[in-house]
Amino acid sequence: MKDSPERVQKIYLGKNVSDRFSLQIGALAEKGKVVVQRVAPEILTEMCGTSNHQGVACRSGDVPMLDLQDILPGFSEKKEPLLLVLLDHVQDPHNLGAVVRTAEACGATAVLFPKRRAALPGGTVVKVSAGAALRVPMVAVNNVTQTVKELQQNGFWTIGLDNRKGRSLWSEPLPEKTLLVVGSEGEGLSRLVAETCDEIVKIPVAGSTGSLNASVACAVGMFEWARKWGVQA
Repeated sequence: MKDSPERVQKIYLGKNVSDRFSLQIGALAEKGKVVVQRVAPEILTEMCGTSNHQGVACRSGDVPMLDLQDILPGFSEKKEPLLLVLLDHVQDPHNLGAVVRTAEACGATAVLFPKRRAALPGGTVVKVSAGAALRVPMVAVNNVTQTVKELQQNGFWTIGLDNRKGRSLWSEPLPEKTLLVVGSEGEGLSRLVAETCDEIVKIPVAGSTGSLNASVACAVGMFEWARKWGVQA
């Protein structure tokens, strides 16, 4: 964790560890901007496959997770169109992988996702994305609503996808500098996130299905942006 904090996705700390050890781990986690979750000792034993874990374990991956501040400075220098994708607690790593694969194909600058209660980039995401998760910047954020606000302040028009309300996605072109926000499977956009977005749009669908899979809906939105601003055949 000291040498490669960008590869640490989450730290699991036993509830029975000493206060001193807990403070040491907490300080390292804060410095590396890593989430710490307190768990029962038996859960750590199950995770590690042994009781010799010293009260702490971490989940790491091959995909470096960036911070929003790592990519924000570069936006002011770029004059070309920009597309960012923000996932509002998408849980399925297969959906995350599919989103990242499409994001690369559409020319998106980065994929953003919350550190808590969401799928994190790991082996499944890399495989489903056909390796795109190793090429597209993967940005972990603490709070989805605050991230929307921060990107609005940096000139992004924030659009939330919803299957129930809002204007049609086809009614007008997406802006040159777009943040596309996609909700979780089943739940969709959370209320605060939806209220914070500049506008809500929906994808018109026929039949009785009612809604699209999160990664499919995200792909439709990304390609609608790319139709206007992306790579031209």
